[in-house]
Parts: sequence; structure tokens; C-alpha cells
Amino acid sequence: MKTLLRGGYVVSGRGCRRADVLIDGEKVEMLGHIPPELAAQSEVVDVTGCMLFPGFIDAHTHFDLDVCSTTTADDFESGSKSAIRGGTTTVIDFACPNKGESLAYGLDLWHKKADGKCYCDYGFHMTIDDWNESIESELDAMFDAGITSFKMYLTYPAMMIGDGAVYRALKALKARGGIAGVHCENAGVIDARIAELKASGLGADVVSHPISRPDYLEAEAVSRLLRIAQAAEAPVIIVHTTNRASLDEIAAARRRGQTVYVETCPQYLALDDGVYYDPDFSSAARYVCAPPIRSQEDSEALWKALRRGEVQTISTDHCSFTLEQKDMGRDDFTKIPGGLPGVETRGEVVYTVAINENKLSLGGVCRALSENPAKLYGLYPRKGVIAAGSDADIVVYDPGASHVLHGADMLSKAGYTPFEGFRTNGGVSKVYLRGQLQVDGGKVVGGKMGEYLKRGKCAL
Repeated sequence: MKTLLRGGYVVSGRGCRRADVLIDGEKVEMLGHIPPELAAQSEVVDVTGCMLFPGFIDAHTHFDLDVCSTTTADDFESGSKSAIRGGTTTVIDFACPNKGESLAYGLDLWHKKADGKCYCDYGFHMTIDDWNESIESELDAMFDAGITSFKMYLTYPAMMIGDGAVYRALKALKARGGIAGVHCENAGVIDARIAELKASGLGADVVSHPISRPDYLEAEAVSRLLRIAQAAEAPVIIVHTTNRASLDEIAAARRRGQTVYVETCPQYLALDDGVYYDPDFSSAARYVCAPPIRSQEDSEALWKALRRGEVQTISTDHCSFTLEQKDMGRDDFTKIPGGLPGVETRGEVVYTVAINENKLSLGGVCRALSENPAKLYGLYPRKGVIAAGSDADIVVYDPGASHVLHGADMLSKAGYTPFEGFRTNGGVSKVYLRGQLQVDGGKVVGGKMGEYLKRGKCAL
């Protein structure tokens, strides 16, 4: 039987309009006024007054990742269940082979981690943490497997590959129509600052984390990457962008004619660096992530850039650890596993701050959470839009379902939320994944029906 969502407002990147939505199987059949004869053949779901968003896409998650001598709290089962509850119907995770391992090995390993375990659809980026002729020879096979986006690091010795290798990799990806997202921080100076902080007796202070990784060292790495990309004549994505100085470097590159896409995250939009000054270790350590959370002024700059279309996507960088895992760094701040849970709360936090504080329009929220990531990562128009022929991935957002976020209520195995006590403006009420009801009344009612997505090339 078909499903008719009646009485809602369909949200797109252009805004929202009153329209009913008819679902047939896994696809949207039509929207607008539904003929009575079709309505009579359908299960009618009353969504009066609700916003109907295209399923949210989180293009930056780290599930079941071995890092910092431990493993992230969320695997693909708990992570995807957490995601679908929050309205995210597609995640794109990072397959991460170690140095010396092939890309094929990494892809196979991530399929074993994810296949048959996901409550939402999923795809992979491929991490390039080694660069040689063998790795380059595997790129065509990655594209054949539907992987068209890649990840590189300018920090972390176990993952960074050096400026010359970044240049060669960018050229190789461009030749195939691919694109890379890059983590930008200056590794050498950060390591030197860490050594200074430890020598001064501040090795156990959580606040040493943001002090060691200031905004200008992120901006320096952004600038350096963009000059490398200029030499390679290649587009790039700056992931988890946090601050005004980095945005200035990006604006300068665009003035030179470069193609640069920008991602930020809810923690950089809704929190500020005051979280690191809590005298209680556990209260401060839970916010340790890289790059760190920045100032309120940086947050305002990011919102302004979102309004102007200078930042295209809001992902989470969901990399969750329990508070017990965070406690590994009690005597040495560099041993605190870096990362936050966020895939469950992203939609509600972004919607609330955007609408309550007039930071971003409904259309802007849709572009950042759904439409732009679908286009950037080769999923549009199958994903990212409610339109005839698109997958029936639909978030029913109820403005009357406001609630307070508490870690104890989350499905994430982290056991906490960085947005503890945050009161939402409305909430995710129902979520449909390819036409099947996965969330009802804010509770997951569906099963592990997520499918692997072979993705096309960037169309943003």
C-alpha cells in the first residue's frame, strides 16, 4: 500500500511550501495535491503543521574506529541507530586503512564492519594515509566501487603523508573527477607547543588542549593546503572548519578562482571554548576534539558564512568515546581520545539555533543538512530532496515536540551528549528511510535495513 503524508510543509533548499507527499514503495511518487483516487488507495498519515525535510545526510562519521589505543564507543549498529533517530538517513563514514595497507583492504574491512548492521543507508570515503604507485593504481577500483571522495590529514603522524604527496594525490583525484576532504592543522608547531606545555607542568590540564591547537595554526594549514590545491588545479573540501581566520583564507582562495567547499559541525556553531575551563576533569575532557571548539566570535562567523553560502555543509565528525575512555588522559591531556558524539542531535540542535536566533532560514538548514551534502558527495537527486523519483527519505519535524537533550536518553554508547540540557525547538517525530517508517514518536521502530550506496561524482 502507498503512504500519503498529509498536511505538512515540504522543505527544500529554496524554502518550504504546503504540500502532501505520496510514497510508493521506496520512492516519492508525487507531491502537492494528491488526486482523491490515489489518496483512497493509501495509508494516510496526518503530519499537519510539521516540516518535511529530506533525510539528513551526515558526511563525516567515524564508527568502529581504532584510535588512541582504544575503539570508538559507537560501531555501525549503535551509530546508525543513533543517526536514524536524529533524522539522519544517510551517513558517509571514513574507511581507514593503516600505513602499509591497501585501499582494497580498507574498503573490505569497512564493509565487514558495516554491512547488515545499519539502520540507515551508508557510504564510505577512503582515507589516503599512504601515497605511492601502488595506492595510486587502486584509485580506479575505488571509483568503480562508488567511492569518489577521499580524506587526507595535515596532522597526526600515523595518517599524514606530506605536502608533496598531497599535491600528487590531489592531481590524481582531479584526473578521475574525485575530490578530497582535508583535516587542516599544523602538526609540527602543535607538537612543539604540546612539549612546551608539558615542560611547564600543564600536561594534566584539559585547557592545554585548545591552547596547543590555536585557531591560527588551523588557518595556516588551510592556507597551505589551498596553495597546494592551487598548484594541483584541484578542488578541495575543508572539513570541520572552526574559525574566522580559516574562513578568511578560504575567501582569499576563492577570489583567486579556486573551488573550495567547506564543512563545519554543530559543536562549532552551538558551543564555545569556555567548555574547556571547567575545573572538573571529566566535564572538560568530554569536549576534547580536534580542531578544538573555538570562541563565540568564531561561531558567529561560521553562521554568517552559512547564510552567505560560503559554508556548504554541517556534518558532525561523530567520533564517540565514553567518559571512562576520556579518563585515559587524566594525567596527560594528549591521551584524551579526541572526538564527540553528535549524529543523534545534529538536526535538532542546528534547527533550534538557526530558527530561535534567526541564524539561518529553513531553506538554509535544508541545504546544509541534506541538499548540499547530497550534491557534494554524488547522491543527488536520489538523496537530498523530496521530489518525484527520489528515495522516500523523509524527516517529519514536529514544531510541537520540544524537549531537553540528556545523555541518559541517547542511543549512542558514549553515554553523554555535549549538548546536555539543551532545549530543542520542536523535534524529530517520524523518519522514513526509502519509504519505510524507521522512527515514530521519536523512537526507533524499524530494523537494520540500511544499504550501501555507490556514489557518483560531485555535482555541487
